[in-house]
This record gives sequence, structure tokens and C-alpha cells, in this order.
Amino acid sequence: MTNSTPPPPANPNQAPTPMNPADEKLWATLVHVGGILFYFVPALIGYIVLKDRGPFIRAHTATALNFQLTLLIAYAVGGVLTIILVGYLVLLAAFVLMVVFGIMAALAANRGEYYTYPLSIKFVN
Repeated sequence: MTNSTPPPPANPNQAPTPMNPADEKLWATLVHVGGILFYFVPALIGYIVLKDRGPFIRAHTATALNFQLTLLIAYAVGGVLTIILVGYLVLLAAFVLMVVFGIMAALAANRGEYYTYPLSIKFVN
């Protein structure tokens, strides 16, 4: 009878392998586009999973997460302010900013440029 146990895993303390620049640009672009479609979830997952894979992807996932968390606050404030009707304008403005700035950030990431969202609160580095 042969032993069919899998080999032991690689060293868990080993640093993650860096991404090549093309992969970093692709994932950074996807994180920004994902923010338009799924709000803060892609930025959060991207930051947790990819932040140690290279400086470019770390910068883009951090800035996307910061912007999405800022928008989350804006949506909460807008939701409360719907009681006095001005909240609908806040919600509309937050949505438009999310789409416009998300596209601008995705285009910058695709070109290999760094991008900082305007009006964003810095929560993570």
C-alpha cells in the first residue's frame, strides 16, 4: 500500500511572489471597475489578497478601498437625509462620483499610472 498523502505546504512564512507589471495593471483596473459594480467589496478583497504582491497594486487597492469607504459614509448620510429630501441629491451625487472617478481610476491603472481619488478620506495606506 502506498502513502497517498500530499506533500507538505510551502513555507507559510514565505513572502508572496510579486506580480509582473501587466498583472498588476490588470488587477488594479479590475478593482476600480469592480467598485462601480459591487461597491466596496472588490476593493476590500483586493486589498486583503493583493496588497503584498507589489507597490503598484497595493497603492491602487488602498486608494480604491479608501474611496469606497468614503462613499459608504456618503450613502449612509444620504440615506438618513432622505427624510428631508436633500438626501436624494446626496445619494445621486455619490453615485455619479463613484462612476466617474471609478472610470478615471481604471483608465489610469490600465495605463500604469498611479491615481488618487479626490474627496477621499484616507483610512488605509
